[in-house]
Amino acid sequence: MSYRNAPAKLFYLLSLWLLTLALSMPVNAGPRDQAKRIHDRLAGVPPSESVLQLMEADVDPLQNNDAIAAAYTAMDNPNFYNVTLKNFAAPWTNREGSVFVPLNDYIATVVGMVRDDVAFNTLLSADILYVGSPSLGLPNYANGNNDHYAELERRGLDMQGGLVAMTQSEVTGLPAAATAGVMTTRAAAEAFFIAGTNRAMFRFTMLNHMCNDMEQVHDTLLPPDRIRQDVARSPGGDSRLFLNNCIGCHSGMDPLAQAFAYYNFNEESGSIEYTPGSVQPKYFNNEDNFPFGFRTPDDSWENYWRQGQNQFLGWDGALPGSGAGAKTMGQELANSDAFASCQVKKVFRAVCLREPENADDRARVTQMVTSFKSGFRMKQTFAEAAVYCMGQ
Repeated sequence: MSYRNAPAKLFYLLSLWLLTLALSMPVNAGPRDQAKRIHDRLAGVPPSESVLQLMEADVDPLQNNDAIAAAYTAMDNPNFYNVTLKNFAAPWTNREGSVFVPLNDYIATVVGMVRDDVAFNTLLSADILYVGSPSLGLPNYANGNNDHYAELERRGLDMQGGLVAMTQSEVTGLPAAATAGVMTTRAAAEAFFIAGTNRAMFRFTMLNHMCNDMEQVHDTLLPPDRIRQDVARSPGGDSRLFLNNCIGCHSGMDPLAQAFAYYNFNEESGSIEYTPGSVQPKYFNNEDNFPFGFRTPDDSWENYWRQGQNQFLGWDGALPGSGAGAKTMGQELANSDAFASCQVKKVFRAVCLREPENADDRARVTQMVTSFKSGFRMKQTFAEAAVYCMGQ
């Protein structure tokens, strides 16, 4: 090697090493990039130039220094309601957890509640239903079909401006006391009250809104006195299967699912049925499996999970832990710590496109849960998640 060229070659190699090092280091995005990422996360489409400028000013610490305001601007995009929120709620409406389902009253009600900042802890108890505005000329809401929402979706109408809040009791004819938020929508009834024993409605509500399936709340130490007659106490002639397995789910689930004793989905009429004072026959399916088991007399319920290991779900001490009907049982579930944590984690996954995977993520989720419980505002939760993940 020529000594005369050595300095130039050394400088070249040093420059190449510095460039490689620089490319390997994380780069903090500027306010404009951060604003765009917030918009992309929430609306799923690029912002217009004018919107981006407004959001950039909000994100910039040298200007407004209010990234949450930027997130709210992003949520003014109709795509946040028509796509992001629709896909967020759609898996809750079917047993497969699929997003590929038509718009329905369950989804529209979730979208409307988020849009209007309705306290989300009323999701499972409110006398509420969102329908398309009468000015849109849609088919009327019908208890026996989904035509109203199918037409709204077919036309590509904007749910941000096109949905109006009504009461279920006014629209569907259910007594106000029998309404229980999204659990008594037609879509939920068609998916979870159909046939069976109504345990499906409880199980999928737990899965979708408490982030716990039956395996996670399995407790074999609770009393079996409210387990229904259809559960064999010696399946296959072996009582150990009941004592070590069946009892763990049914001892807690059956006393709570009793709240649905008057509900059914009628396949012939395509509508929800409510029979106050008369327990649905499905509650007596296979009653001869164990005739000495619990025979459902009414829709009163009790939360056995307030004792034992499932106290970790964080039940609200201001509530009695028992009652009658789906409305009060929905209040019991939706005012728990598990409900709040579940909503926040689902928003985090939807916006950040990943699970909370490290200590910083988990700390942020904990902060978001505390914020959520202060007012149960889902829109604020979406904004907080988008701001946290805007640099990732």
